[in-house]
Amino acid sequence: MKAKYINPFTDFGFKKIFGEEASKPLLIDFLNALLPQANKIVALTFKNTEHLGQTDVDRRAIYDIYCENEKGEKFIVELQKAKQNFFKERTIYYSTFPIREQAERGDWAFNLKAVYCIGILDFTFDDYDTEPERSEVVHTIKLKNQNGKIFYDKLTYIYLEMPNFKLLEAELKTRLDQWLYFIQHLEDFQDIPAIFSDGIFFQAFEKAELAKFTIAEWDNYEASLKVFRDLKNTYDYAIETAKLEGEIKRNNEVARALIDKGMDVAFIMEITGLSKEEIEKL
Repeated sequence: MKAKYINPFTDFGFKKIFGEEASKPLLIDFLNALLPQANKIVALTFKNTEHLGQTDVDRRAIYDIYCENEKGEKFIVELQKAKQNFFKERTIYYSTFPIREQAERGDWAFNLKAVYCIGILDFTFDDYDTEPERSEVVHTIKLKNQNGKIFYDKLTYIYLEMPNFKLLEAELKTRLDQWLYFIQHLEDFQDIPAIFSDGIFFQAFEKAELAKFTIAEWDNYEASLKVFRDLKNTYDYAIETAKLEGEIKRNNEVARALIDKGMDVAFIMEITGLSKEEIEKL
């Protein structure tokens, strides 16, 4: 079935829904769903997403969305489609720019405004040791001391691991649940689900409707969609290859153990799925 709405995991789709001037009410609503009640945003101003630093490395730090609220607090919002090495380090590096740009000439008391780095991830980190961390959707990180007490409360990293979000429409309870469900399933919707019954989401669906795109928007979206699919295919292939290599290694280890116990080759073939030739090489 042909898609009616945009894929929000594409660069173009994400910025169409959250990164345009007309999208401010949507972005404010989404961010407020993430933040504690005491930190609610009233207004936002979009800032230059390209950091104009002094070095080439600095100038390559380009955010998906960079904005500032009415209190001067900074928000970096990043969409990450596929796992990459040092992604956590990259977001920490990005967070240094809105900190440094607050420096003032002359006598300055270093009274910094808060900085929030938000990553919407189409993957999981897979480096957690225990539950519920491995299955949590929202991971909120602040600087803490050895006793777990917050050392500095003006720097916050929030990672949303979208593959862990598995709620059905009838199970949605919070505003954040609604937004995560919207992001995760938008491309599959043919009609607006009953759960999205207010003006903010009606506006979001209107902006995401492909039939309302101009020719230029269609061209940009198609290019962005191709990049998304290529990245996804590459990532899926890497995952499947890793699984296959793991299965081969495990079967070889089982076969060696059975050989050491003097088991019949036919029995080992049945248990491991290895051929006679593969077993003889072990």
